[in-house]
Amino acid sequence: MAMPLGTENKRQVALVIVLFAFIFVYGGLQLYKALSGPATPTRTVTLVATPAPTGATQGSSAQDGPEAVKLTNAGIDPALHFEKLAQSEDVQYAGSGRNIFSADSVPVKIEQPLKPARPTGPVAPPLPTVAAAPHPPAIDLKYFGYTQGPDKALRAFFTHGDDIFMAKVGEIVEHRYKVGTINANNVQVTDMSYNNTQTLPLTAF
Repeated sequence: MAMPLGTENKRQVALVIVLFAFIFVYGGLQLYKALSGPATPTRTVTLVATPAPTGATQGSSAQDGPEAVKLTNAGIDPALHFEKLAQSEDVQYAGSGRNIFSADSVPVKIEQPLKPARPTGPVAPPLPTVAAAPHPPAIDLKYFGYTQGPDKALRAFFTHGDDIFMAKVGEIVEHRYKVGTINANNVQVTDMSYNNTQTLPLTAF
């Protein structure tokens, strides 16, 4: 005996509703997982001091001084700090002069020159140029901070490329740069290859 046609239509409608409900729930879960990804972990900066070698360094004598301590740059935090960016965005910039984008701004009064810019008399011949003496190269170190040890002596932190050094007065960095007076805002360094002393300002790391 055949089943009535109305019962078959109800069964098909029920199957279609169950199928659409499954697709909706599964798609919602996948979309939620894609939008709520894992948070970016932050890393803290840790400077690890490497002990200086005990033996004498090749190419340096006892008069030059001991070598500086070479540090590693592992653990530098590359995370983006949004709270610092928000502080810079809150700064209001305002000028005291003429606003070139406003039609109501008062034009600036230009003073008349006292004499013409171009000379009216005879022009003197140009003086011969003298070649300047060659200058020693700039010291390739960056001073970014200091610390004070148990002996109350200041130790400065330097970067040279990807390397980090910690040195006190009299120590040698990269077998070439001798550290002089260390201050909070600058430090004196002598390039022993050219016998040239320069003052390095305190800069950001």
